[in-house]
Amino acid sequence: MSTSLLHTADAWYVLTEGDDGGATRVDTAATTTGELLADRKAIAGAATAPATDRVADLALVSPVTAPCRVVAQMTNYASHAADSGMDPKTVPLTFFRKASGSIGGPLDDVVRPAHVRLLDYEVEIGLVVGRAVPVGTEITDDSLPDHVAGLVVTDDVSARDIQLSRTQFYEAKSYPGFTPVGPALVLLDAEEFARFPDLRLTLSVNGEPRQNALVGGDMVHPPLEALRALTRFQRLDPGDLVLTGTPVGTALSAPPKAVEKIAGLLPPALKWQLFFKGQEKNPKYLADGDVVEARVATDDGKIDLGVQRTTVRWAR
Repeated sequence: MSTSLLHTADAWYVLTEGDDGGATRVDTAATTTGELLADRKAIAGAATAPATDRVADLALVSPVTAPCRVVAQMTNYASHAADSGMDPKTVPLTFFRKASGSIGGPLDDVVRPAHVRLLDYEVEIGLVVGRAVPVGTEITDDSLPDHVAGLVVTDDVSARDIQLSRTQFYEAKSYPGFTPVGPALVLLDAEEFARFPDLRLTLSVNGEPRQNALVGGDMVHPPLEALRALTRFQRLDPGDLVLTGTPVGTALSAPPKAVEKIAGLLPPALKWQLFFKGQEKNPKYLADGDVVEARVATDDGKIDLGVQRTTVRWAR
C-alpha cells in the first residue's frame, strides 16, 4: 500500500488514510530525502500512528531535498513528439541535467527572471531514487521498484527563448524555482508500481485544461528503459530525481511545415527574431499571476500523487 510523505522546513510527515486531512509527524533525525528513505522504521511507525497535524496547517516544501542530482528525459511522449514536429517512432532516449537549486515547493511562486520572455510549463512524473545505483548496475523489471522509492509530481518550467535560441537546456530550466516538486513523495510497493502506465498527468492554467494524458500508450521510453540507459554512465543515489517527460499541451508547438521550410531559408538571426516575435503573441505562455495546477493520479484514485499549485510572478 502506498505511503505519502510530506515535508516542511523542520519535519517530515506521513499523510493519514481517509479524508480527514490529517498527517502524522515522523520521528526521525533525517534532514534529507536520502536519509529519510533509509529510516523506513520511522516511516512505518508514523504510518500506523494517529494524526498529529492537519495538512492544511503545514507549510509544505519540496519532499525532494537539494542538493541532489536532477536528471530529465527529453521528448518522451508520442503526443509531444508529434506536436514538436518529430516522428514518435524514432524519438531517441536522451537526457539533460537541471540544477538542484531549481527545486521549489508545491505551493511556491515561480518567478520569471526579468530577461526571460517566454515561460512554459511541463507536468512530469518524477522518479525518486531509493538506493545507491552505481554505474553498471543491472536493473530488471523485478528490481525496478527497489531502485525507485517513489513518485512525485513535477513541473519542468522552461524559459523557451533561452532554450531555443542558444540550445541551452541547462540554463533555461535551472533558474530558482523552475522545478516545483510535490506535494507528496508517494512510496509504492511493487504491485502499485506496476500500475505506472495507468497514471494520468493533467495541468491547468487559471482553471483552463492544458495537458491531459495517460502514461500508457503515450510514453515512449518507460522508467526501466530510461534507468538502464542512464546507469550505463551516471551514478544515482538515494534522493536523486529523474524527470520522465511531458505530454502534448505545452505553450511551445512546432510551426506548420510550410512556415518551417520558409524559415529555413532565412539567416539564423532573422529566423529567431521572427520566431520569437510570433511566439510572444501566443497567450499560452505563462503570465504574471497565472495559477498553475498539476496533478498525477490513476483514474480510479487508487494512486494519487496530489495536486501542485504554484503562482507565476514576474521579476521587476
